[in-house]
Amino acid sequence: MAKREQLYRLMYIYNHLKSRPNGATYNELRNFLEEKYYKDSFGNELAFSEKTFKRDRNLLEELFGIEISFKRSTMTYRLTDEAFTDSSQTIFDNLMLMNAYKQTENDSKIMLFEKRQASGLHNLEGLIYAIKNSKIITFNYTKHWEGIPHKKVLEPYALKEFKNRWYLLANENDGKDFFLKTFGLDRVSDLEISTKTYSKQEFDVNQMFVNSFGIISTLGQAPETIVLSFDCEQGKFVKSLPIHHSQKVLIDNNSEYRIELTLAPTYDFYQELLTHTGRMKIISPENVRVKYFELLNSAKS
Repeated sequence: MAKREQLYRLMYIYNHLKSRPNGATYNELRNFLEEKYYKDSFGNELAFSEKTFKRDRNLLEELFGIEISFKRSTMTYRLTDEAFTDSSQTIFDNLMLMNAYKQTENDSKIMLFEKRQASGLHNLEGLIYAIKNSKIITFNYTKHWEGIPHKKVLEPYALKEFKNRWYLLANENDGKDFFLKTFGLDRVSDLEISTKTYSKQEFDVNQMFVNSFGIISTLGQAPETIVLSFDCEQGKFVKSLPIHHSQKVLIDNNSEYRIELTLAPTYDFYQELLTHTGRMKIISPENVRVKYFELLNSAKS
């Protein structure tokens, strides 16, 4: 298991190479890392050498699937195209946040954290164990609109994150047809992991959401091509944090930022559009524009 200091070094290597599309030489990497180590007060424990770098490259590929290639003609190292994964970036973003928090020395006036935090993360480790080992689980689940807990017996398959909330994808163990349902971890209590196991179905969970925005599955629904136009200022936000992985830029100038999305619109998607009200226009299709204005007008009434 990599030590804390080593994980930070891996994070810095990844982030530095990501910022250098043409790559960096070993000496450039070493100088950058030595500067980071000095600033972050890690001391001599993070001494860097060619042998250390070779070991770090192997760890990045083994732990995170991040491959670093070497170009002999320029003597530079660079990330391969496959290295840019959402999961890898999320891991390193969290490490950077932890390191930044450590440097504040718990001074609440430096880093102001969101006070609204979804609960349920304490069950993550147990759920991961149950998924990996095909264990049947039970818990009490309380829907927000009911307020009454219901006991669920489930076959867990995956965990999905959306807007800082985590959701469990699981099949109810009731003898009926296989169907993955979504359960918010903030509504789960009294989790128990059974010794009983279940036979997993061959199912690509990613396909449930490939054409979705959010947590509502659109499996079997045909995606639509949606064109949105933002004013220049709002476009900067949409550019820095894309609405959907299918986002393509059509226009980007001083007066307009226009994008194209390919997805099946759901309630979650329309809720996202409403956050841009006043600074966005729906160019097409007409049915999406009509639905958007229906929701907008219902909010005004």
